[in-house]
Amino acid sequence: MTEELRDADGCEDYESLEESGLHDEAASAEQTEEEIPFEETDDGEPDMIEPDGVEKELADTKEKYMRLFAEFDNYRKRTAKEKSETYQDAVAKTVEELLPAVDSFERALAAPCTDEAYQTGMAKIYEQMVGLLKKLGVEEIPAMGEPFDPKVHNAIRQVEDENFGESTVCEVYQKGYTLGTHMIRCAMVAVAN
Repeated sequence: MTEELRDADGCEDYESLEESGLHDEAASAEQTEEEIPFEETDDGEPDMIEPDGVEKELADTKEKYMRLFAEFDNYRKRTAKEKSETYQDAVAKTVEELLPAVDSFERALAAPCTDEAYQTGMAKIYEQMVGLLKKLGVEEIPAMGEPFDPKVHNAIRQVEDENFGESTVCEVYQKGYTLGTHMIRCAMVAVAN
């Protein structure tokens, strides 16, 4: 270390450096020296930036930051929405593949059966499947006795029936289901005329 000190100002050691007063001047110069902003001029020499220029640069930087922040916030919201939609689409496709099995259980429960244990077992399995659909947020579309709505009902037959009003669903061949606002399957119905 004495080599470095000797090379810097020609003093032998730290005490000599302090006695010479060079140490105090260097320390105080470092403490009082302020950083002065500058920019290069055309001739390559540093030039002082005027306070108005610094404020303008700060305002430009702040504007760039705010734009970047807004872009990131929009990206975050868009990504969250896409993630939610992707999840709903996946659930809807899975439920759509399971619905034929639910339909088969409904037909099996409606069929006459002499074995009560078999009938009870089928009913319990069906209840589990319907409970699972409800847990996922899947809802059955009301159809029987409802006015015909082409958005949710698929009419495959027209029937002359005095017991029902005009354009009223009188038979349901296949239940329809929705998941929130997403249509999984329309109800297949007969409409009274």
